[in-house]
Amino acid sequence: MFDVSTPKPDPAPRLEADEPAIRTGSTSAFHLIDTTMMYAPRSGGVKRYLTAKRAWLETRRPDIRHTLVVPGAATRAEAPGLYTVSAAKLPFGDGYRMPASPTKWAAVLRLLDPDIIEAGDVFVPGHAAMDAGETLGVPVVGVCHTDAPTLAALHLGDWAEQPTLNLWAQAYQRFDHVVAPSRHTANRLAEAGVDRVSVHPLGVDLDLFQPSRGNREALLKRLDFPADSRLLVFAGRPAREKNIDSMVAAVEMLGDPYRLVLIGAGKDARYTSRVACIDFERQPEKLAGVIASCDAFLHANENEIFGLVVLEAMAAGLPVIGPNKGGVGELLDEGVGQLSAGVDPASLAEAAEALFARDVDALKLAARRRAETRHSWDHTFEGLTRLYVQLLGRSPRRAPLRLSA
Repeated sequence: MFDVSTPKPDPAPRLEADEPAIRTGSTSAFHLIDTTMMYAPRSGGVKRYLTAKRAWLETRRPDIRHTLVVPGAATRAEAPGLYTVSAAKLPFGDGYRMPASPTKWAAVLRLLDPDIIEAGDVFVPGHAAMDAGETLGVPVVGVCHTDAPTLAALHLGDWAEQPTLNLWAQAYQRFDHVVAPSRHTANRLAEAGVDRVSVHPLGVDLDLFQPSRGNREALLKRLDFPADSRLLVFAGRPAREKNIDSMVAAVEMLGDPYRLVLIGAGKDARYTSRVACIDFERQPEKLAGVIASCDAFLHANENEIFGLVVLEAMAAGLPVIGPNKGGVGELLDEGVGQLSAGVDPASLAEAAEALFARDVDALKLAARRRAETRHSWDHTFEGLTRLYVQLLGRSPRRAPLRLSA
């Protein structure tokens, strides 16, 4: 859970960088800061979204100055446009850090003097973004990357959902605008009483994730799987909500020739010879290559906010087996995969058999086409840029801006 109360002040931080470098003027149309605690060496969808945004802005909108503010070992400039705020590592947190001081974090944001701030959470960075935005008189956008009430119920019990929902809603209601990556998420926010919400689905790097990166024979040899294997794959954190055990049980229920490849999610677990666990792939090209070498992607989280990895699988030319609920349910239909009636092992196994009873090669082509025609990052970031300009046009601090072609 998170605290929406006003934090006690503490001393302002010093950045381990020359102040002139921080305050350097720019001829950019505006200065955008993205800030979040969900940024770590092994982090997933949020980091990939921010990395893709950074690359897109550099290429398509170089007039927009972009800065990332994320947790790190010290408060300093790590690289051009990348600043860290000191935060302690979470025990067993896979490299994630937990910021402790909204006041310190807000001070860093104020020093960097943004025109608009986007916060990727409602924890310390989110509250700091709202505080800095109020002080500077600049708009603050909150992106909903996590369904905190659902996670609270899953990990703590049903009793925790309503109080967490109340705090979650209070926090998001403070933002000038809230971005939801799916209609499912927008509906959750609306039901909680949050207004000023718009839907901006995420995208996928079509050059990185593509069928040509696959090498099925090499992967089969690496994993010591039979040549006739039907390779199901999942990539993600070993979190409870991912329902890894349900996927494993489904494959065991199916038996030969089904095999399951877990990328990152099977860390330190021991399964039968039908399940292969691959450590987190730090190099995106290697991750894309393993996914493209498989036959279908398996997903078992029915409360997913969006499901970026589903798009990555589709772009790699894989049909997807996934639940008919949540963000994943919005991305899938029978044209590109197989919807499962539930996330229990029997439902997942039934959906897998139904998928392989169809023309899998045709589904692979359709999945890639779907990613190409509906889910490029261009669509995502062009929409977000229009939103930023609209909000800046209403900002008392800045003159109205015109969106360039």
